[in-house]
Amino acid sequence: MKLKDIKPNPNNPRVLRDDKFQKLKQSIAEFPKMLSLRPMVIDENNVVLGGNMRLRALQELGFNDIDEAWVKRSSDLTEEEKKRFIIADNVAFGEWDWDTLANDWEVVDLEAWGLDIPQFDERGEIDYSDKNKEVDIEDLEGLMTINLKYNEEDYWKVKEQLSKVAHTPEQAVWKLLKNE
Repeated sequence: MKLKDIKPNPNNPRVLRDDKFQKLKQSIAEFPKMLSLRPMVIDENNVVLGGNMRLRALQELGFNDIDEAWVKRSSDLTEEEKKRFIIADNVAFGEWDWDTLANDWEVVDLEAWGLDIPQFDERGEIDYSDKNKEVDIEDLEGLMTINLKYNEEDYWKVKEQLSKVAHTPEQAVWKLLKNE
């Protein structure tokens, strides 16, 4: 199949930045057979529903023709099922483009499909505070801090895993402790 015939989804709400994208490119370069095990999913118009970053990586790596097994067609999905697939396929990977999600998806659907929607502050940044809880300065007395040191690669791995559990590392650790 000609790679140029596959179209990236213009409303893709998921991105891989910098080092994670470079790691994806390296992984594909070293082990392209993985794409037959985790193929890109395209609709009847050859628009990517799952695998936009893989498509971009293949393009940057200079691929022109790709094995048909690296692509799966999903021409029997309804428009609603396509939107759901785009979210469900990516719940645990990369970073979300919150503007695209806000414009193209319903919050109720996103939450039903397993996406945790953060609250945003007036600057459009994720607000990690608990607005329903008043903070009393006396509550802060006796708090202690744990400092952990990682090399950059391990830091991002830990941060990614913690983000799967909660919005902040502190919340994630607390949730993990409560689940003992």
